[in-house]
Amino acid sequence: MINCIIVDDEPLAIQLLESHISKIETLKLLGTAKSAIEAYQLLQEKSIDLMFLDIQMPDLNGIDFLKSLNKKPKTIFTTAYREFAIEGFELEAVDYILKPITFERFFKSVDRVLRNVSTEKTAEEFILLKSEGLQRKILLNEIIYFEGNGNDVKVVLKGSLHIVAKNKISELNDVLSEKGFIRVHRSFLINSRYVTAFNNDEVLLEKSSIPVGRSYKREFDDFIIHFSKKRIN
Repeated sequence: MINCIIVDDEPLAIQLLESHISKIETLKLLGTAKSAIEAYQLLQEKSIDLMFLDIQMPDLNGIDFLKSLNKKPKTIFTTAYREFAIEGFELEAVDYILKPITFERFFKSVDRVLRNVSTEKTAEEFILLKSEGLQRKILLNEIIYFEGNGNDVKVVLKGSLHIVAKNKISELNDVLSEKGFIRVHRSFLINSRYVTAFNNDEVLLEKSSIPVGRSYKREFDDFIIHFSKKRIN
């Protein structure tokens, strides 16, 4: 869940954003504020991931308010004025949306946040693998693929590196199947983020060619369908 707040002095603007937020399950609205002072209080009391911030407000405008914060949540500016756009992006705002805000434009902006959060989460996730008598912490986004050999696996990593770990590939598949890893062969478990090309019989991951096993064909076909939906037309 992404905890968010709305900071805006216009009741109608708040109502519209509340409506948009309610349509996205991963957003949780924790409060609204009609001024920077009220917003500051909310930020002190609650853990906020995302702030929808108006610019033209009484006492302290949104730009100056964001500048004043030591710990800044991800911020999407919502305003009727174009002239603050450059300054808004200099503050590393996620987006700058002009009012009136359509749901389509709102969703596009929020999708950036969700994708960034997903990327950050994946970058931090890791697995512990026993290798050479040590439990090694390996970041998931560093793993290109696993190659099984009995009770051991060869773990191929970015930068042409690899280690041999005391794990069964079936056990790793159980743990990593929901983390973007796909079993394409009884001996191979791949990280889908490194797929560069494929056909019915093999899949390419950077410089490596991995065979697709007959009994894993259906799972691989499901992956191809999902992969193809993400392509740019």
